[in-house]
Amino acid sequence: MHNQLTEDKVRDLAREILGLKDNDHVLSGVGQITTFNQLGFPGISDKPDGWYLPKNHNDVALILETKSSKTKLGKSQINELLKNIQIVQKQYKKVIGILYNVEDIHVFKGLTEIAVPHELQNIDYYLSLFKIDVIDKKRIYALTAKINDCLHFEFGIKNLYHRMIFTACALVAKRYDALMISGMDYSTFTNAIQSSIAKALIKDKHQNQKLELLLDVFSEIRMNLNVTSEDEKQQQHVKLLIAQFIEWVTTISDCLNSDSWRGEDVMGIFFNEFNRYKKKSETGQVFTPEHITDFMYHILEVNQYDKVLDATCGSGGFLVKAMANMIQETGGVHTKQAIKIKAHQLFGIEFDREIYALACANMLIHKDGKTNLEQMDARNAMAGEWIAKQKITKVLMNPPFETKYGCIKIVENVLNNVPMHTMCGFILPDKKLEKASKTQIKRILKNHRLRKVIKLPEDLFFNVGVTTSIFIFEAKVPQNNNDFFACYMKEDGLVTVKNKGRHDIYNKWSDIEKYWLNIVSKQTGDDTCQWNNPNKCLSYQMPVKPFEIFEEDFKKTAMDYLMFQKNINNNILNDTLIKKILYSSSIDSDDTVIKISLNKGNKINEKISN
Repeated sequence: MHNQLTEDKVRDLAREILGLKDNDHVLSGVGQITTFNQLGFPGISDKPDGWYLPKNHNDVALILETKSSKTKLGKSQINELLKNIQIVQKQYKKVIGILYNVEDIHVFKGLTEIAVPHELQNIDYYLSLFKIDVIDKKRIYALTAKINDCLHFEFGIKNLYHRMIFTACALVAKRYDALMISGMDYSTFTNAIQSSIAKALIKDKHQNQKLELLLDVFSEIRMNLNVTSEDEKQQQHVKLLIAQFIEWVTTISDCLNSDSWRGEDVMGIFFNEFNRYKKKSETGQVFTPEHITDFMYHILEVNQYDKVLDATCGSGGFLVKAMANMIQETGGVHTKQAIKIKAHQLFGIEFDREIYALACANMLIHKDGKTNLEQMDARNAMAGEWIAKQKITKVLMNPPFETKYGCIKIVENVLNNVPMHTMCGFILPDKKLEKASKTQIKRILKNHRLRKVIKLPEDLFFNVGVTTSIFIFEAKVPQNNNDFFACYMKEDGLVTVKNKGRHDIYNKWSDIEKYWLNIVSKQTGDDTCQWNNPNKCLSYQMPVKPFEIFEEDFKKTAMDYLMFQKNINNNILNDTLIKKILYSSSIDSDDTVIKISLNKGNKINEKISN
């Protein structure tokens, strides 16, 4: 509880938190003596406690009503606010009303009360409540395809990751308001990107390290296209390509800046598109589909207060999805909790330098410069010590699948260095635990408990050819021979689109996800559910097909045995019979039947339909 505050003090506190100050475009402030008449509403003597009235009446207006902290907010106080909202609505279509006494808050969008964070937020949060942007993901994929083709075939950037980094740096620059306009030549364009990123270096010390790395990798990108040619036609061609690229990047950037963007992994989208020309990276990177990152977030019951780790973060897909979902739970990007989430609750490790640069860019694109990303080897003790310091509460990971990259070693290092009872989700090949070193797995189960295995659709990683499952461990709780739950999500509703990867074009995933979240939570309710003994298996067990034998099978086996006893070569016999029947017989035919008769009068009444 706060100390008892007078209405004047509550009003002043609200002004500070909301940031109600006049500027050239807005009439804004708080007070006790200012009437609506003085604020531009003729003939109305009512006095609001606070106001935010843009000179452009198409923008969002805000009206504030405050009470002392000891005044209980009830129907009469709400009616007072609603009356003031109706006054403002005479000139503004979009009005936010706030009733506040420090201990409690009511917020109205127009005349309808809405659910919001319990703490008063900056005014930007409330103004954003009227944004109803809709993201066209198909449009984003189409633009990404155009960007990839342009960089690959026109500019001649052959390296997959360099194409991604070039695009990512352009998006980061747009995030920092770089001047990128049609008509730029290549030198001016790239200088604008580098200059914009460099100017941002002073904003955050930890962020500086990421931006420096981005600049280093960006400067290493080479093109086969002669972008500095003095030939006038070539110059015009390059300018046209750059103008198209800027247009595409600007459209994607606008989507990212929309409050409707739900944390889709931009680098993941790029990878899915760019990856058409490359099945798999040399460093074991397999990027997790965005709908699966969301599914894992929910099955591990991550919430806005968790501290999330991905120790092989790749492009940052799990962290971006976690950040988006956690921030949505707080009420949006403009809340105080959103700032805490970005600064203190997201942790990632990536070993590969270029992939690390992509992860940094991905977080920066999503307006986050404070996520704790480190470039290190998740297999070693140094990484383990760093993980232990963070007091992680949830783990979401898709480690490199191959043994040569230390898949199980990474899993064990993470489990050993997170707090007891931390729930950890890993995407691994179905039989990975069973094929790993018995000594290693025995050690893991001695210290940690495998709780659940969710087998994923077999075509999920269609471009890699590996079938996978989600393995959920509870850290530092011994298995002690306890059974684990397993189930099989056979379908996710996505279909493969030629040259574009797998997409939810029939909008089936939402219902499928709800169904499996319920199954995994209750650990029952589907025919595939099973409980398995860890001493017998460490994966979902596919049902064994029942043994069946037919008369034809029996006859074939008996004949094979007789021919073996007579030392008859089966292949020679088959060949001889075919030749005898086909080429030493009388053959009659009509439009529907072929009749074959042996020369000695023995007929074979075999009919072959056309």
